Amino acid sequence: MVTDVQPSPFWDRNRHRDRRPYLLARTRIVAALRAWFADNGFVEVEAGALQVSPGNEAHLHAFATELIAPDMTRRRRYLRTSPEFAMKKLLAAGEAKIVDFARVFRNRERGPLHAPEFTLVEWYRANAAYQTIMADTIAVIAAAARAVGATRLTWRGRDADPFAVAEQLTVRDAFTRYAAIDLARLGEDRTAFAAAAAEGGLRVAADDTWSDVFSRVLSARVEPNLGLGRPAILYEYPAAEAALARLSPHDGGLSERFEVYACGVELANGFTELTDAAEQRRRFIAAMDTKQARYGERYPLDEDFLAALAYMPPASGVALGLDRLVMLLTGAPHIDDVQWTPLENSQ
Repeated sequence: MVTDVQPSPFWDRNRHRDRRPYLLARTRIVAALRAWFADNGFVEVEAGALQVSPGNEAHLHAFATELIAPDMTRRRRYLRTSPEFAMKKLLAAGEAKIVDFARVFRNRERGPLHAPEFTLVEWYRANAAYQTIMADTIAVIAAAARAVGATRLTWRGRDADPFAVAEQLTVRDAFTRYAAIDLARLGEDRTAFAAAAAEGGLRVAADDTWSDVFSRVLSARVEPNLGLGRPAILYEYPAAEAALARLSPHDGGLSERFEVYACGVELANGFTELTDAAEQRRRFIAAMDTKQARYGERYPLDEDFLAALAYMPPASGVALGLDRLVMLLTGAPHIDDVQWTPLENSQ
């Protein structure tokens, strides 16, 4: 007879003993990264976790709560999925180089690489090109590796050298190389894109949007091939996948967005920041329309954030998953192993 066996609680001494080397490595990595940011002139900030809007991306799910005033007035609030909105308000206020070691919260996420609560190291540079933030990210990965004496990033039999020069690959080139799909030719033709994905052996549902097909091809065909042997930077995402990124001034069909991979695992997501409030509002509404149609809910817009965009300087930023970085540098098999107090399945 097969029974579900729950793991011991994280405070069980035997389990804690097994996890402790990973946790101590995490502590050393955090200290090293704080030193790196301080040495490079960043101010560490602490953006608030309780927000009017948790973020307005269609497929991110938030935790909701209530803010109750002394007069018993009740207002809906959310735990942030990212510190992005609050940090960009600080850029509008005049900060130029900021970083936050931010606890963030995402519902409907659980697995070896996903937890409902985790840490993003998120940083921004005012008046900086996104190539500068790309270089930051690779330097941060190397600094973390030095902190624990790691010579390899590893995940499920794959590895990468954290000190190697990163491969740089456009999204279009990656889709051509690994999925035999010509995104430039297909453009925004959802039917043709879905047919190409199906020809490549992927299941495509009748109600899948262009972005759904993109995500399916990316996760199944492209991502497993990224960051093998050395980190990889995937850049120039299609405009449909821009979210909060500025479109390329050279090609309106592309955005100045990038992601960093190692061992087939996404570690960071960054871009040149969009500062056009009207365009940002349009994108948010479209994303919330998709969320409403797909999941039956939508999140409010942070009007204060949209107002702040008028005062925000040109900037670039990136969010790096600290827990995943620690996992790949220590060989930890599950995200719970690198969190001091992980959420217990029995709770």
